[in-house]
Amino acid sequence: MVSSEYERRIAARFATFDQDGNGYIDREDFSGAAKALLAEFGTAARSDKGQALYGGAEAFWQGMAGMADRDGDQRVTREEFVTGAVKRLRDNPDRFAEIARPFLHAALAVADADGDGAATPEDAARALKALGVPEDAARAAAAALDADGDGKVGEADAVSAFARYFAVSE
Repeated sequence: MVSSEYERRIAARFATFDQDGNGYIDREDFSGAAKALLAEFGTAARSDKGQALYGGAEAFWQGMAGMADRDGDQRVTREEFVTGAVKRLRDNPDRFAEIARPFLHAALAVADADGDGAATPEDAARALKALGVPEDAARAAAAALDADGDGKVGEADAVSAFARYFAVSE
């Protein structure tokens, strides 16, 4: 049972991960996210970038499961997510972002058309949209990621924003 506004906001983040909408987060949600990104950017799964993205998705899943899968069934229910995320975020908000870093790094590499180590805000918006973020929200979020206005979204920007998104204040 969700008992505070903070926990309700964390619970809303659950949908971000439940890519297939089946009511729980599992490995397939993470591999599905990788597959959607690769399809959006026309990147082959067997390419170096594709393999790095799938590896990052698996690492992210393992971190998530280690943090929240209390019954060990390889699925994270909404309640497990709320309980695990709320506790971990209160204890160490940066830890949650760190488990996402390999996936975020690889996702940015897939979206990085010119190979300069950063994506454009437009490509960041495409990536967010491929992950299920509504178009208007994806564009706004991608623009905010380019805080200095240089036309680049780098890993540090993405990881920091990820931490902020999930570490909603009480």
